[in-house]
Amino acid sequence: MGRYRPPQPVGSKYITAEGHQRLTEEHDYLWKKKRPEVTRILSAAAAEGDRSENAEYIYRKKELREIDARVRFLRKRLDNMVVVDRIPTDTEKVYFGAWVILENENGDEYTYRVVGPDEINPKLGYISMDSPMGKALLGKSLDDEFSLTVTTTEGNHTHSYIINEINYKVI
Repeated sequence: MGRYRPPQPVGSKYITAEGHQRLTEEHDYLWKKKRPEVTRILSAAAAEGDRSENAEYIYRKKELREIDARVRFLRKRLDNMVVVDRIPTDTEKVYFGAWVILENENGDEYTYRVVGPDEINPKLGYISMDSPMGKALLGKSLDDEFSLTVTTTEGNHTHSYIINEINYKVI
C-alpha cells in the first residue's frame, strides 16, 4: 500500500512585497547559483564511470531533481501571485498585512501579522490569512472580541481574544 495523501488545497494568492522579494531571491539563487553548481558536480561524478554504484552521482541527481521541483513550484506560484504593497484605506480594521496585538482571557498578549500562506513564520508571528486565527481576525476592528475553538487530542478548547492594537507598520 502506498502513502497516498490527497493534494493540499492551493492557498490564497496574496503576498506582501517583502514575501514576494524573498521568494524571487530564492528562485534566482536556486536557478542561477545552486543549480549550475550541482550540475557541474554531477557531470564530474558521471565522468568517474559506473553510475549505479557512484554515491556522489546518485546524491547529486536527487539534489538536482529537488532543485528543479522547487524552481517549478516557485515559477508557477510567483506567476499567479498578487503583491499587496499598499496600506488599506481603512486602517481601523484588520486586513491583509496588518500587525495585530491580541489579549487572551488570561491577560497574555500575542502579536501576529496576517500574511499569505507562502510567508508563514511562527518565530516572527506571521500567520496565514487562511489559518483559523487569520480568518477570525480578518475584518475585525479595534476592541473587537472573538472566540476561536481549537481541536486537540484532548478535545475542543475555546479561547477568547480582544484586539488591542492594529498597525500596518512593522512593529
